[in-house]
Amino acid sequence: MKTSPHVNPALPSISRRHTEKSPRSVDAVVICPPGDADTKEGFLSGRTTCARSAPQRGTMSIDYDMKTTEHATMTGARHDRLVIAHVLNSFQVGGAEQVVVDLAALQRAAGHEVMVVGIETNPDGPRAAQLRERDVAVHMLPKRSGFDLKLPGKLAAFFAKHGVSIVHSHNQLPLIYATAAGRLHRVPVCHTLHGAMFDQGRRAWLRHMAARLADAHVAVSQSTADFMLKHKEVPSSKLHVVLNGIDLSRFRPDAAARHRIRAELGIPQDAWVAGAVGRLSQVKNHALLLRAAAAAGILSGDSDNARLLLVGDGPEAASLRALAEELGISDRVVFAGERHDVPGLLAASDVFVLSSKSEGLPLSMVEAMATGLPVVSTAVGGIPALIADGETGFLVPSDDEGALAAKLGALKGDPVQSAAMGKRGRKLALRRYSAERMMASYMDIYETLLARRESERRGVLRPSELLAGLSA
Repeated sequence: MKTSPHVNPALPSISRRHTEKSPRSVDAVVICPPGDADTKEGFLSGRTTCARSAPQRGTMSIDYDMKTTEHATMTGARHDRLVIAHVLNSFQVGGAEQVVVDLAALQRAAGHEVMVVGIETNPDGPRAAQLRERDVAVHMLPKRSGFDLKLPGKLAAFFAKHGVSIVHSHNQLPLIYATAAGRLHRVPVCHTLHGAMFDQGRRAWLRHMAARLADAHVAVSQSTADFMLKHKEVPSSKLHVVLNGIDLSRFRPDAAARHRIRAELGIPQDAWVAGAVGRLSQVKNHALLLRAAAAAGILSGDSDNARLLLVGDGPEAASLRALAEELGISDRVVFAGERHDVPGLLAASDVFVLSSKSEGLPLSMVEAMATGLPVVSTAVGGIPALIADGETGFLVPSDDEGALAAKLGALKGDPVQSAAMGKRGRKLALRRYSAERMMASYMDIYETLLARRESERRGVLRPSELLAGLSA
């Protein structure tokens, strides 16, 4: 890819879904990974075209307005040190929580002061320990049951006490509370939506009100952005797409881990293993996967050369075990439960399968691709932008048991094709979905938001500072 000598190619470039000649038809902004503008398949499976060069760090330009061609331009040096507060539901195991861990850790390593705040009634969990290990401060400000009128004030006072310069909320509950607190503290609020599932009722009204207060909204896939626009969840002028990234260094083919995990779980070393990683909940639709595996015949018969490995726990665990018994495949299905050694579990698998009814951009799939696994998945959410059908895996319609069974059977019967798909998927994952690329995109958004707020807050007493003084 050719770039100007004044362009830093390490920065993300900005893409529009339509040309500048038809600005009224533009409906989303896409931030593209560096160096991926001219690939044959194009970014997001050809749905968008990336700009051919990235902005220089000193003079960064990001398009925030999707209805006009005006650019919000920030000129001058970037902030060397920010105080960043991420606000999430809890520190339990999940894709959104893993994104926060990797993003916060990289921001801390870059010299910024970073803290992560959990606000659910019982927010503690395994991700808290992971953050502390990476020198990221962890705080618990649990909300009261129901709607907690005092929590925005508590959060604002917390932001004032720690000198927070930007707030980054994740998913619905933090959006409601952190945006109000950010307004009280008079700092920008960036909100990331990690999927396209929304609560209804009173919380929906609160969510819509809070969305107006956020300075920027980020969707983790183009399909999520399209969903948000279709349902008028956010103002289009504030919407951006930043693909999730992860610490890919932990995921690779690993023969030693493969042997060890299989021995631990009682899986024959020569068995063909289809692995699924995710919470055992209705939206993940593991029941479809069990029925498809039984229908394909890959888990039946006298041979001992196939297993289905389910990694995760959740409210559907008992019913899924009962279904496996009913289908006569319980001796071939391994329920591994909640685990924290996912890289090894993926290395122990031969194919990754996902049967969800809805997804944003599933990190577990990116992790599987980085491990070198081919993928069989329902074509929902951002997944069609992630998987090249027939190249890095197979896509099937949602709730299509027969199609899912056929594609699983095809990969089991063709190890050469399976290995080739896995290699192509690993190459794609390493190029597009690094945590470093994700952080660079978010930092650019932060800088533009901060530039807008600089003149607004000079010499003005923040309400949060008064709240902090009263609570001292």
